[in-house]
Amino acid sequence: MSAPTTAILLLAHGTPDVLSEMAAYLDKVTSGRPMSPEIVAELQHRYAAIGLRDELLPDRPPLTRWTLRQAVLLEDEIQLPVYVGMRNWHPFIAGTVAQMAADGITHARVLCLAPQNSRTSTGLYRKALEAALAEGFKDEPAAAFTFDFIPGWADEPLLTLAFAENLWPTWAEACAVVSSETGIDTHVPILFTAHSVPCRTIMSPTNPGAPDLSHLEIGASTTAHGQPSTHPPADGIQNYGPATIPDPYPVECKQTAARVAQLLASVGLTEKDWFFAFQSQGIAGAPWLGPTVEDTLQALAAEGHKAVVLQPIGFLCDHVEILYDIDIAFKKTAAALGLQLFRPESLNDSPTLIHALQNVLSTKP
Repeated sequence: MSAPTTAILLLAHGTPDVLSEMAAYLDKVTSGRPMSPEIVAELQHRYAAIGLRDELLPDRPPLTRWTLRQAVLLEDEIQLPVYVGMRNWHPFIAGTVAQMAADGITHARVLCLAPQNSRTSTGLYRKALEAALAEGFKDEPAAAFTFDFIPGWADEPLLTLAFAENLWPTWAEACAVVSSETGIDTHVPILFTAHSVPCRTIMSPTNPGAPDLSHLEIGASTTAHGQPSTHPPADGIQNYGPATIPDPYPVECKQTAARVAQLLASVGLTEKDWFFAFQSQGIAGAPWLGPTVEDTLQALAAEGHKAVVLQPIGFLCDHVEILYDIDIAFKKTAAALGLQLFRPESLNDSPTLIHALQNVLSTKP
């Protein structure tokens, strides 16, 4: 029996394996736009705080470890070869494409492990894949495999369920803790988050047919120390390509949050119990999408809340934006405001997430 010629290709961001790779990694992230030594040092500090070392970790950094684990679990379910390609670090997309060709793959179903569609994520992954295929097969273009690219899958019901499954016990625990401490039956607010993107990527100012997105709040860019950036480069930190139509990303992020909240309505969550913010705004560049988590935590504390449950719904596994930005930085910010911060476990190897991936790959055009 011949080996299958169709495969699955999962695309992800990538993360450095050791601290000394940070400058080279950032060079990939920013497409060569230079980062100051202070920014490199700050990011080394953050990655060191979540366990990265000068020596390679035996089980790899969290993002790499969990992404490769998701691929293994998906392959068991879908009964097709599953490959992983990273845009900014090993295993690079180009190397994975070459391996797929060597394995005899002639067609791939391609899924970006960022469910909300954006030109800053999904769009860049597709460009990277197309570039890898063009470069890798420039001498023999007919030998390149074909592919179907799934641009976004935030509306997958099993993805919503996976987030809700992890959120419910944490929210119940937080409500019980605060109710016990105050003697008042309390609904702790839930703050859903997704990674911020540069403001200029969400719509084109020259497109007269663009829908009105003026209701979206825009936050300021911040430096490595959380202060507003005073010298943003005119083009931000990366060329994301022409914005000829509004980017669906901010709308899809909020829709994901609303779907998860709706699933918890059966256990008492109401519309007034949840909020949404964008996290991890860029440490350099033009203004990024808001509101920020920091501002939202301050507003919740001012309203008299004693705790908050923060669930990121734009990330599928642990990495620096969760393990540092939330578990260290946001917890410190919350504590200074008199808030306890609870976070549900990341999806990581959630069986429901794996079934969501399987369903998307089987049903999306």
